[in-house]
Amino acid sequence: MIGVISVVMIFGIPIVAILTDHFQKQSKLKANMLKDELELEKLKQENYLIETEKMKLELEKMKLDQPKNEIKF
Repeated sequence: MIGVISVVMIFGIPIVAILTDHFQKQSKLKANMLKDELELEKLKQENYLIETEKMKLELEKMKLDQPKNEIKF
């Protein structure tokens, strides 16, 4: 019985350490993934705002050019 307990203690501690290390690495990877996803979402939002502003400017230009085109006809 004492031999079984000592074997469990000898092998149990390294296994727990390996599992703990594994879970810590997984948590760090998930945190990095979330940080990267957040940065990507920020870039998407910035790109959306830039594209929207660009489309507004193009629409204004078309409105300004439209009277010139009507005069030619």
